[in-house]
Amino acid sequence: MQYKLKLSGALIRAFTAGILLLSLAAIGLSQQAPRYLRYIDPATGMTADQAVALAIEKNTELDAMRREAEAGEALIRQAGARPNPSLTVRGEKMTDGPNYGLMVEGGLPLELGGRRGARILVAERELEIRRLAVAEQERRLAAQVRRKYGEASAAGLRLRFIEEMLTAAEENYALVSAQVDEGRRAPLERNMETVELNRIRALLETADGGTAIQLIELRNLIGIPPEEPLRIRGDLDTPEVIPSDRLALAAGALAARTDLEGARALERLAAARTEQARTVGRVDADVMLGFQRMRSGFPMRAFDDAGMLMPISMRSNAFTFGVKLSIPVWNRNRDAVEAALLEEQAARQRREFGELTIRHEVAAALIRYESSLRSKEIYRVGVRAQAADNRDVVRQTYELGSTTLLDYIAELRRFIDTESGYIDARLAAYLAYIDLLEAVNSPELVTK
Repeated sequence: MQYKLKLSGALIRAFTAGILLLSLAAIGLSQQAPRYLRYIDPATGMTADQAVALAIEKNTELDAMRREAEAGEALIRQAGARPNPSLTVRGEKMTDGPNYGLMVEGGLPLELGGRRGARILVAERELEIRRLAVAEQERRLAAQVRRKYGEASAAGLRLRFIEEMLTAAEENYALVSAQVDEGRRAPLERNMETVELNRIRALLETADGGTAIQLIELRNLIGIPPEEPLRIRGDLDTPEVIPSDRLALAAGALAARTDLEGARALERLAAARTEQARTVGRVDADVMLGFQRMRSGFPMRAFDDAGMLMPISMRSNAFTFGVKLSIPVWNRNRDAVEAALLEEQAARQRREFGELTIRHEVAAALIRYESSLRSKEIYRVGVRAQAADNRDVVRQTYELGSTTLLDYIAELRRFIDTESGYIDARLAAYLAYIDLLEAVNSPELVTK
């Protein structure tokens, strides 16, 4: 029995020594520079506007779409080019006589019925769609960058808060450990503080990794390598003023949204293709010009100076001219016109559906922004300060011996959850604000 008691005492001393080593290691880590400074720099870090401007400049997908728009300009020039003339060379030779003929004829298409104008109009409408696609991609990219910037900022703020909690937990552990060594508290309380300290350290590692991942994803959207240093300011502030005129907000969105303007451009393109299909079913003509040389001969009794019988032949040259008509008798391109009309109707219906969708998006974004602002304000005014006071009171009562350490740890965890909830509320308000800017295509969304 004595041997078992001695062995138990040795285990307790070894366990206590291990706890002290862990606490010293934790204190040593806490003396290093705060981790959040790797990602957050409130003074010189990158702002959201700077991130958007850099993304629009460096994003390779957006640059590829710009090249496609430049290709559309070349297609307009090609559509305006006149068709090439045609050249026909023909000849004939009698197999049993001296007759032969040679004819060279050229044709110039006139493109009657507005063919050339319809072709140019289609190319112009296609270029318009490509340019609007670039503007729409800029809008979407700007919103994605701002959302990811907000998520990275929230992750950095959460990391900073957990580091502050870790510092406080280390101080609590040092205080309790000293009291245990003095015999004023039971060793169990030091063990409980050790568990809480290590739990916060685990939260810190998770938050650190999450912040690093958010910054890598932000680099990807911006278009910079993952190893390039990047620190942001971590700003989640949003305007507190909520637009009151919802009808005016929806009307502005219907006028400014590039995706809706793209739907209108598709409708105009469908109308241009309908007109082009009609021109193909109309009469067309080619102007024909040619030159012809002929030689003809026939037997006749005639003698040359030597008295030899020879045939008599005649040579002649002639210019030819005329018009070659393409007459749509059997097929007036009716099926192509019908298909183009159906496509035009489909484009119109998509545009109408897009207008309805945008009105819904604006209404939903405005409701989400209003509710998130109220939630953030409740956290700021009625939750955070009270939670901090509750933590301090429970801490004081614990030091006076009126409550247990478990009560204090429970209150500390509630405080951590409350502060995390406030960061989430700030992020929700920020994301809702970005959704509203994207829904109305505000000029504040894209910064070039």
